[in-house]
Formats: sequence, structure tokens, C-alpha cells
Amino acid sequence: MAQKAAKSLATRNTGRLRQTHLITLSIHIVFLFLKFTLRRSLSLWPYLLLSAPAIFLEVYLDVLARPTYHPNGDLKKAGEDLDAKGLTEFMWDILYWTWINLITVVIFGNRAWWLYLVVPAYAVYCIVGAAKGVKGMMGGLAGGGADGDDVAQSKRQTKMEKRGGQKVKYR
Repeated sequence: MAQKAAKSLATRNTGRLRQTHLITLSIHIVFLFLKFTLRRSLSLWPYLLLSAPAIFLEVYLDVLARPTYHPNGDLKKAGEDLDAKGLTEFMWDILYWTWINLITVVIFGNRAWWLYLVVPAYAVYCIVGAAKGVKGMMGGLAGGGADGDDVAQSKRQTKMEKRGGQKVKYR
């Protein structure tokens, strides 16, 4: 029972990679079959351009997570965990989004290729939001007090200001 966790990771990775390859292959075969037979209006250039990153990422995930074995059959390396957070999760998102787009293009036609712009638009939205947050934090550190003056004061703050500010009483 040595390396039980590594063996279970290897079987999990192998199964998930097999499933991913079958889904990708079936979606691409359906698209190409419909392109060359029933729906000749489907564009091939956007298909090639927008499917290439997903195919590249799938090959990369395969290289990253495919378990390797010694010649005698013992597990040499289990591969990386495909359920890892961070970059691996992002690569899966791109792969899933490509599958969704290919299916919508098959169903709705060439106009569905525009759905691919949702991902870069969302990335720009997130980057702009993060940049505004960083700018706000840096403005407070740099002494940018001009932004804080136009904030509405509460009634209590107004009363305290009329009295001459908050005074500390000493005995």
C-alpha cells in the first residue's frame, strides 16, 4: 500500500484526461462534420483561431498530469493534480468556455463566435476594478486628502464642527 495517495491521484488524472479528450474530440468532430456537410456557412477561420488555445491547453494539461510508470509497471510519477486551484483552474475554465462556444456556434451559427469576447471583456472589467482599488489605496497613503473633503458629513460631525471641534477635557 505504498504511495496510496499517488496511485489514487494517478487513476483520477488518467480518468479525467480520458474523459476530457473524448469530450473535446466529440465536440470537434460534430463541428467539423456539420461544417463540411449540413451547415456549410459555419466559418472555419474563427474555429481554428479560437480552438487553438484550448487544444494547446488540453495538451499542456495532459503533459502536466499524465502519470508515468517504470518499465516494471510501478508508478514513477503521479502527475500534477488536475483539481488544483489557481492557474490549473483557469486553464479548465478556458477549455470549458471553448466547448460551450463550439456548441453554441453549432446551434446558433456564426454569430455565436462573438460570445468568445465575454472572457476578455470580463478580464478587462476585473483589471479596471483592481486598478481603481489599488489607486484608492495608494491615494490614501500618498496623502491625497482632496478626495475625502467632498464626502457628506453626518449630523453629529456638523454639530461638533459648530461647537469648535471635539475637545478633550482634562481634570
